[in-house]
Amino acid sequence: MIDHERDLAAVREATDRLLSAAAGLDNAALAAPSRLPGWSRGHVLAHLARNADALVNVLEGRPMYRDAATRDADIERDAPRPLDVQLADVRNTADGFQHSAAAPADWTRVVTMRNGVTDAAARVPFRRLIEIELHHVDLGIGRELEDLSEEFTERETRFLVERFSGNAAVPPLALTGPDGRSWRTGRTEGTPLAVSGPAADLMGWLAGRRDGAALKSPDGPLPVLPPL
Repeated sequence: MIDHERDLAAVREATDRLLSAAAGLDNAALAAPSRLPGWSRGHVLAHLARNADALVNVLEGRPMYRDAATRDADIERDAPRPLDVQLADVRNTADGFQHSAAAPADWTRVVTMRNGVTDAAARVPFRRLIEIELHHVDLGIGRELEDLSEEFTERETRFLVERFSGNAAVPPLALTGPDGRSWRTGRTEGTPLAVSGPAADLMGWLAGRRDGAALKSPDGPLPVLPPL
């Protein structure tokens, strides 16, 4: 059972942590590259603000984004803004998301995300938590995947396993974490490729944040996973 109220509290805590860390930047550091190819730190903060707006759209029954081109253009438009403007935008849009999510609603309803993906409304707060936590790491300002909670890492791994399940572009995979927990994902036919390793590295590989060098597979090289 997804506890959306608990996830909303975690989103607020993670947002405050990210804003406090980002406040230590200056405009030059904001314009420097993030860990995401082609994106500055300003791009990351602009994306977080626009994503909060987009998730309000989802919760209120509107399309998440007008279209992919508009989404990308909005991020490019907002990326060069000075630090104080960026932080205020992230803070204000985060408050808007919390306000929308606090309204009485049927949390069992199905909502439509980007690219036609559907999900339970109750999981939208966790999706926002993923954005905040992973993009905090992407900023490259001191927080690493290993700093994320064990609970978050396990939930995000399960979430990504679900997203890749049945994906024809992903070979069958049998994943094993350091505690012996296991998951199957990718195509359903064929002999699965066994992959094991540290929890942060396993999640990071699935999330496109690690190259899998710290993971082990007796069955051959790891595949390159498609973006989500």
